[in-house]
Amino acid sequence: ALMFVQGLERDGQLDATAHVKVELYGSLGATGKGHGTDRGVMLGLLGDAPDTVDPGTIDARLEDIRKSKKLALLGTHPVPFVLKENIAFYRQALPEHPNGMKLRASDANGEVLVERTYLSVGGGF
Repeated sequence: ALMFVQGLERDGQLDATAHVKVELYGSLGATGKGHGTDRGVMLGLLGDAPDTVDPGTIDARLEDIRKSKKLALLGTHPVPFVLKENIAFYRQALPEHPNGMKLRASDANGEVLVERTYLSVGGGF
């Protein structure tokens, strides 16, 4: 998720982004909530990396997203965000790999600006 939003910024698409959608596939989709994948995705979208995020701030920041229904991409660009609408969990695997995720950024008209697929080789952080 962090690589995705960094790419939006690098490619000049961050300011045009009005909506993000994340789809988790395979075991990421099957165990995503139980293993905290949804939390990790939200933190990545905020601009956090697993090795530098301050664990003491995580719960309050995620609660703020839930209450405000907004998530600031890279900490600077707020977009509407409701967990059940913006992150989808699918048990089926992507054809390329059993663990993957798709991220999509759309503009205010619903036009897809960028869509990327990421595959997890496992191991976590």
